[in-house]
Amino acid sequence: MFQFTALSGAQSTSRASQSILELDGGVKILVDIGWDERFDTRQLAELEKHVSTLSFILLTHATISHLGAYAHCCKHIPLFSQVPVYATAPVIAFGRTTLQDLYSSAPAAATFIPASASPEDQTATDDATRSNILREAPTFEEINTYFSAITPLKYSQPHQPAASYFSTPLEGLTLTAYNAGHTLGGTIWHIQHGMESIVYAVDWHQGRENVIAGAAWFEGIGGSDVSEALRKPTALVCNSIVGGKKARDEALLGHIRSCLSRGGSVLIPTDSSARILELAWLLEKVWQEGSNDENLKNAKVYMATKSAHATLRHARSLLEWMDDSIVREFEGEEENTNTTVKSHKRSKSKQGNAAKPLRPFEFRHVKIVETQNRLERVLKGEGPRVIVASDLSAEWGYSRAALEHIAQNPDNVVILTERVSTESTKDMATASTLGQWQTERLNGVALEKSLSGDQIEQIHTGKELVYREAKRVALDEAELSKYQQYMATQKQIRDSLLTSDGRQLADAEDAMAEDDESSSESEDEEDEQQGRVLNVSAALTHGNRNKVALSDEDLGVSILLRKKDVFDFDVRNKKGRNAVFPYAHSRKRGDEFGDFIKPEDFLREEEREAQEAMLDEKNNSVLGQKRKWSEDKTKQVKSNKKQKAEPAADGAGDDASSDESDSDVEAEGAGTEQQLPGKVIYEEKRINFQARLAFVDFAGLHDQRGLQMLIPLINPKKLILVGGSASETMSLANDCKALLGVRVDGAENESKAEVYAPQVGDMIDASVDTNAWTVKLTRDLVKRLQWQNVRNMSIVTISGQLRAESTPTQAEEEAGSKKLKLEDGSKKVEQEIQTNNKHQIQPVLDAIPASAAASLRVVTQPIHVGDLRLADLRRLMRESGHSAVFRGEGTLLIDDMVAVRKLASGRIVVEGPPVNLVVRNDSFTQVKQKIYDGLAVVAAG
Repeated sequence: MFQFTALSGAQSTSRASQSILELDGGVKILVDIGWDERFDTRQLAELEKHVSTLSFILLTHATISHLGAYAHCCKHIPLFSQVPVYATAPVIAFGRTTLQDLYSSAPAAATFIPASASPEDQTATDDATRSNILREAPTFEEINTYFSAITPLKYSQPHQPAASYFSTPLEGLTLTAYNAGHTLGGTIWHIQHGMESIVYAVDWHQGRENVIAGAAWFEGIGGSDVSEALRKPTALVCNSIVGGKKARDEALLGHIRSCLSRGGSVLIPTDSSARILELAWLLEKVWQEGSNDENLKNAKVYMATKSAHATLRHARSLLEWMDDSIVREFEGEEENTNTTVKSHKRSKSKQGNAAKPLRPFEFRHVKIVETQNRLERVLKGEGPRVIVASDLSAEWGYSRAALEHIAQNPDNVVILTERVSTESTKDMATASTLGQWQTERLNGVALEKSLSGDQIEQIHTGKELVYREAKRVALDEAELSKYQQYMATQKQIRDSLLTSDGRQLADAEDAMAEDDESSSESEDEEDEQQGRVLNVSAALTHGNRNKVALSDEDLGVSILLRKKDVFDFDVRNKKGRNAVFPYAHSRKRGDEFGDFIKPEDFLREEEREAQEAMLDEKNNSVLGQKRKWSEDKTKQVKSNKKQKAEPAADGAGDDASSDESDSDVEAEGAGTEQQLPGKVIYEEKRINFQARLAFVDFAGLHDQRGLQMLIPLINPKKLILVGGSASETMSLANDCKALLGVRVDGAENESKAEVYAPQVGDMIDASVDTNAWTVKLTRDLVKRLQWQNVRNMSIVTISGQLRAESTPTQAEEEAGSKKLKLEDGSKKVEQEIQTNNKHQIQPVLDAIPASAAASLRVVTQPIHVGDLRLADLRRLMRESGHSAVFRGEGTLLIDDMVAVRKLASGRIVVEGPPVNLVVRNDSFTQVKQKIYDGLAVVAAG
């Protein structure tokens, strides 16, 4: 069974991506926790309903549209942080810096509390009644903690994930990550569970870029066959957003050179961690090679984002995830630089940085801008410059501040690298408005030629840009009271959940081991768990903060502990934790030498007093108590000084480090210190937009032609299209139906592939088309089975006779142990019991009797089961003393006489020498014998 539900990003203009994959046995997988520039908690309302039944979470890209809501969910949604999360190392590293930049730059990212300070109103649809009081935003330490809990995975390595303690067991589920391109560490997920083979591929790019390698659809470098693991899946989830033309680098540089020749400046809004690496690397190479170009020589390049140093530091440690050309280029530069240093030791002071060995992503021409003061000095400076700034939507980050300055000069150019769309005109982002102006071209177009001779277009604007600027201010007394009421309610919910589930969480492993018998009935249990958080939230009595009013149904078997004078609970027909007494043995934990030693029990008196003083200082910041603003301000300034001094010591190789470690320290954003409660007020601003607009598709996504060529090669049985507008999705769906409807080579009938284009909230049943039944094997038949091991599987062939066997129901077993006493006039109840006591028919497979075995003998040809890799065959032949080398594409030559080829269908072809040629050691026979040894011969018996 495989059911797909798109929680966000299906037939929608929003780029936020959230999907639920539900597999057989109640296994639920959440893929991506994306957000858009609105940061609306209503986009997470449906996700919150599934949290208590999630098995694990997968993250595909380190962008806001794929993991923007991850920290918010961990902090504000109960049980979310208890769900295991899997991602690649670059996604973890850049995702952390992206969210730290987000929460330090965008006040609205903290989201708002409900207007009535009640959890029931969190999904209110009326914007006029929503509050502008901010929640408590995740701090830098909390974001680090959330991302440190993610399990890192490598490409092409199968992994058996662990499920959450409240999920059903994952029996035989295998998870494999493949390179998706688009971003560093971007992932195509392959999920194998039973007969389901699911490939989840959104936002991928097949072509190689400057830094990022292409998607791993094909085998090897330059291969023409789709990788066997990704070929013919039962379901393929793909996005319908496509990229643009290939000559994007030339187009981007053409716009930059055109603007710099006029003496203007260029602004390029982009994301803060993922795609900004590609742009910064390209500009560094162009400025390094264009030393003779006067326009480039007189212009400066800046990378403006609050996480710039952290992004480059992570990039230096993740070279193995990049394109191979990057590694070779850095190795060559290091050798050349070391040679230069040895031959010019005496003139080292004169050469300066030219003789200093470069580290990976240590830019000489791209200057780093991490502080607001530094950005203001860059904008006030004279001369042409190119600024690559976060964020893509120009709603937060340094792109908004730079836009206000760049937009006033008609010689400047704003280059949009991706299309940003919003759900409604009311919530339209600044970049979306600029993109609409660029598409409409109402004020004319300026046509110019690039160095390669291609024609580039720059759009004249001359309009008034109206936008809202969010500012964080302190709360008044009434708003502070409402904020405290909401925080107390949230704390009450968390405490009640901890009380009811704390023992199961402490002994999760024991609970999972004892719950195997009820795993087959997981669907009924899932419905009970799914509404747990909502039931607790809805049952709160807000007038009494010390008690939680829960119904008997919500308490379940815990009523024996939570209610007085209750000594009985009916566990019949109950499943899961309601089937046993709510008692968990508290195991005494210790090391191999005995109990753990607690250092706090052996403190000296002065040390204990110092510790108590620190606790008292922390308690002063408890909600509702006053704090000394001067002390908090001093601590925050010292913390920011320390943070800004660390990147400067990293050796960025630019002239910005001296400016960033000066005394102009500012306390902005979430920072590392907890902020006081606040709210957001919006101020409408208007600027006369005179700069030109240009669009260059630098999103790094697959184009429509490549997608139409690749889908028939993948040949999925089910194709699910998400991640695009309604028009894009339906257009691509019609094209894919025509592509997958062609006749398959060697098949008698046309392909039965199905194409789905769900909307947000639609559940698609994309299960594999098989007819499967559950039968019971008799002990006599099991004793005769002869198992064969092939890799990690065991295979057996069975011949038997099928018969029906009646089994008593549970009601019959209970009725046999005791008599039911019915009162007079209860004939209706008696009739219902008689109806429910009917026998259940279960199919049973038994061995064929010896008397009928001769007449029923089935004559079948034996078949070979398994998959032989040519690399394994080469290793086996070399271990046996034979020579084995690869010649050509997919051909293994053994002893220079025997050729072994593997066709696309998986068939092995062995070609030997002519019959009249004598072969030493009979290589042909030995090769076939090694091939048969790696397979299982299955015959009827």
